[in-house]
Amino acid sequence: MIEEGRDPAGLESGQLFDAAFLAAAQRLRLVARRVAPRGRFADQRSKDRGAGLEFQDYRPYVAGDDLRAIDWTVYRRLGRVFLRLFEEHEDLPLYLLPDVSRSAWVESEPRAVPGLQACLALAAVALGQHDSVGVFPFAEDLTVLQRPTSGKNRVMELAHRLESVTPGGETDLGTALRRFRGLGLREGLVVIVSDFFDPGGIDAVVEALSGLRHRLLLVQLVRRSDRDPSWARGDLRLVDCESGDAQDVSVTPQVLERYRAAYDRFAEGLAALARRRGAGLLALDVESDVIPQVADLFENGRREV
Repeated sequence: MIEEGRDPAGLESGQLFDAAFLAAAQRLRLVARRVAPRGRFADQRSKDRGAGLEFQDYRPYVAGDDLRAIDWTVYRRLGRVFLRLFEEHEDLPLYLLPDVSRSAWVESEPRAVPGLQACLALAAVALGQHDSVGVFPFAEDLTVLQRPTSGKNRVMELAHRLESVTPGGETDLGTALRRFRGLGLREGLVVIVSDFFDPGGIDAVVEALSGLRHRLLLVQLVRRSDRDPSWARGDLRLVDCESGDAQDVSVTPQVLERYRAAYDRFAEGLAALARRRGAGLLALDVESDVIPQVADLFENGRREV
């Protein structure tokens, strides 16, 4: 809800990114757990050793090992059978789903902007590692802004595409994810960037995500006033920024307390969903710099998602 209606506007040129932002984004390093190896190799290191590109170590042969991995030069020198071990490099398809519903644009500093910046930061990392990146903005439905593609030189192209995003209608995560599943993309990492304020509540969010077979990272766009609306005092007419529905409310300390309790239940429901799915969850403060918060996903610049 918002106190007064406000027509959402799209992005101004240069509002989303600048050279310093892109440079900082590309210093991040995304190392993810191994996904099904149906794509080409890239500069993504898995924790599994196998027939990859970079030699790692030797170990003694045991029954059942692949004979092709035997180092016969060592055998001729030492008379013992050792295997050559390699570190596998694999690509990680990255699918970015930013929420561009109307509610993300109505504030004086729209939370859609840091949300899209977070997408750009993660995309820059992935593209820098030769991973494929697809972008699928959603509101009442899902659209294809960019089909999965790779290449370090595509960062600026993607930034310009993200700046072309315009506000959508009401939030409908269920419809959006059904459309996404229908695209038939191979298994990868899905990053949903949203405040997750679905009209159906947290139950609708849980149901929408139940059929998603990909690895998952939830980036929750938060603002301090979400839980503690300091402007909410006295008699107000609250207008739903997506549907336009209005409701008169007398804001008392008791009403505010019930509101905060409801918000806490919503936040805990989202956290519980992430735990059940083994998903990452980043609460992104839209009033703070994006890059340091995205960097928190990593340990010394390298962390599994």
